[in-house]
Amino acid sequence: MSTENEGTAAPTPPAAPPVEPVTQQLPPTPAPGTEPTQQFPRTPEAQPAAVQPAAPAPAPPQAPAPAPAPAPAPAPAPAYAESPVPPVTPAYAEAPAAAPAPAPQAMGAEGWPPPPPAAPAYGAGGGQGGGGWGASLATDGAPQPKGRSKGGLIAGVLAAALIAGGVGGGVGYWAADRSANGSGSTTVSAGNTPKDLKRDPGSVAGLAAGALPSVVTIEASAGDGEGGTGTGFVYDQQGHILTNNHVVASAANGGKVSATFSDGKKYEAEVIGRAQGYDVAVLKLKNPPSGLKPLPLGDSDKVAVGDSTIAIGAPFGLSNTVTTGIVSAKNRPVASGDGSSGKNSYMSALQTDASINPGNSGGPLLDSRGAVIGINSAIQSAGNGGFGGGQAGSIGLGFAIPVNQAKNVAESLIKTGKPVYPVISVSVDLAAKTDGAKISETGASANDLVDPSGPAGKAGLKPGDVITEFGGKPIDSGPTLISEIWTYKPGDTVKLTYLRGGKPTTVDITLGSRVGDK
Repeated sequence: MSTENEGTAAPTPPAAPPVEPVTQQLPPTPAPGTEPTQQFPRTPEAQPAAVQPAAPAPAPPQAPAPAPAPAPAPAPAPAYAESPVPPVTPAYAEAPAAAPAPAPQAMGAEGWPPPPPAAPAYGAGGGQGGGGWGASLATDGAPQPKGRSKGGLIAGVLAAALIAGGVGGGVGYWAADRSANGSGSTTVSAGNTPKDLKRDPGSVAGLAAGALPSVVTIEASAGDGEGGTGTGFVYDQQGHILTNNHVVASAANGGKVSATFSDGKKYEAEVIGRAQGYDVAVLKLKNPPSGLKPLPLGDSDKVAVGDSTIAIGAPFGLSNTVTTGIVSAKNRPVASGDGSSGKNSYMSALQTDASINPGNSGGPLLDSRGAVIGINSAIQSAGNGGFGGGQAGSIGLGFAIPVNQAKNVAESLIKTGKPVYPVISVSVDLAAKTDGAKISETGASANDLVDPSGPAGKAGLKPGDVITEFGGKPIDSGPTLISEIWTYKPGDTVKLTYLRGGKPTTVDITLGSRVGDK
C-alpha cells in the first residue's frame, strides 16, 4: 500500500512489517459520563467499615455461695472493611484477628503490605476508594460486669487496646511503660526542621510547580457525545494549545473541545489544524485568559540517552499527574495507531521510562531544566491491549514526538491550518521482508511507483530499489524510512543510500513537499 510519503498507491498487502517496537497510541480517556466504568473524576469517601457486635457476657454460674462475676469476655477482633479492589490493584490479605493477651505481643505481617486508606481504580469504574483501615470495637449495649480488682481492669483494657490498635497499641504500651519508669521521653524530632520548607526551583517539585499552570486537561467529544480526555500545553500567549491529533480527532468536525487548567478554570476551544501523519494538533482557546505562560521549548536534537525526564498529564483522567524517568533511547522508529482507522502515524521518537498512560497523550515531556523536549504520544503495551487483555497501561516504554518536529508542524498549522510533509515521491512496500525500505515493484505503473519528476526519480531511484540509509542513519523498514524523512523539512538535501542488484549507491536527494493528509 502507499504510505504518507509516496505518490500513487500500490496494491500490496496492507499490513506493515513489524517495527521494533510496534506501539499503539495512548487512547484518550473516555469523557466523564460516557463510560462510567472507565473514568476517575474523583475518589469518593471511604466506606465505613462493617461493625460486628461483641458477644454477650456469659451469665454467672449458679452456686449456693455468692461468687464474684467472671471477667468480661474479650471483644471480637475488628472487622476490616474490604475495599473495592480494581482489576489491576493487588489484593491484600485481610489481617488475622489478634488474640487478647495480658501483655504486648509481636504483631504478624501476613497481609503485608497493608492496603492504603483509599486506592484509585484504574481501568474500572469511578475511581472508588477503599474502606477504612479498620473498625472500632463494638459492644451489644449490655453493661459490663465490674472487675474484681484494679489489676484485672488494667489487663482487660490492655487486651482491648492491643486488639484495636495492633502494632500501634503495642508500641503505645511500651512507650507508656518506659515513661512510667522514668526512663525519659521516647519522642524523636528533627533538630533542624525549617519553619518554611522551600524546594529548590531545579528539583522535580520545583519544575513541576512551574510547569503545571501551563498544562491543560483536554476534553473532546463528537456530535454523538463520544470522546475522551487527553492533555495539552500552552504554546504561545495568544492561546494556542499543542496536543496530539488523536486526542481531538473525534471533535474535529462539529464536536466540542474544552481545556481545563490546573487551577480548575475551564475554557472552550476549537481545533484550528491537525496533522494525522505526525499525530500533532493545535487548539485555540476561544476566550484565552490574560497572562498565559507558554512552556519553554528545548532542543530535542541535543537530548542524550540517560537525561532526566518529567511527564505531565491526565492518565485515566487523573489531571495534573507528574511522573519522572530518563530518556531511554533516541531516534526510535515508531508507527502508532489508535486501532480505529487504517492510518498510522510515524515518528522518530524519544523513548522514556517515565510512566505514561491513556490520558497522557498530548502532554509535555520535560527535561531537567523544565523545557519541553517532546509530546507524549504512544506506548508499547504488553499482550493484546495491555495486561489481561484490558486497556493498555505503562510498562515503562513510552514514546514522545521530538519537540523540534512538533514545533515545525505547529507553525504550519497555525499559519495555514494544514500540515506540510517532506516527501521523496515513491511508493514503499510496507510488507516487504527486506533489510531496508523497498520501493514497490507491482500494483501500478513505474511512473506511479516512482515519480520521475519527484526527488527520488530525479536522483535515479527505480522500483525494486532498497533504501538502506537516509541522512546517515540506517533504514531497516518502510516505516523507519518514513519516520526519518519526516524529521526534515521540505527543501532539505539529504544523503540516501540504496541497493540495486546488491550494489550500494549513495546519492543526494532534495526533499519535496505535500500539503495536507491523504
